[in-house]
Amino acid sequence: QVQLVESGGGLVQAGGSLRLSCEASGSIVSIPIMGWYRQAPGKQREVVAAIYRGITNYADSVKGRFTISKDNGQNTVYLQMTSLKPEDTAVYYCKMTAQTMGASIAEYWGQGTQVTVSS
Repeated sequence: QVQLVESGGGLVQAGGSLRLSCEASGSIVSIPIMGWYRQAPGKQREVVAAIYRGITNYADSVKGRFTISKDNGQNTVYLQMTSLKPEDTAVYYCKMTAQTMGASIAEYWGQGTQVTVSS
């Protein structure tokens, strides 16, 4: 089993920055894929950014403003968000595709952290 703990959300003014963190713990062998998703009120959850073998991908809406990175030694993924806009307001979730000892690869989600951008 893998547990994901997120931190770093909050309230920020438009144009500001926030850094989200998500740390995984458990009997982890490897985490090939890490990503961030978000869900705004009344909308479907959408992918924001992902990293796989060092290759990053971003939603068009956040390209040039958000950066995903990871610390392999700590099983942690980060999302640096800059030039935030009110439309970035959402609950942000991390997701990791992880292989654990004695088990097959599975997907795990964090509990979510609220990001609110005021205009």
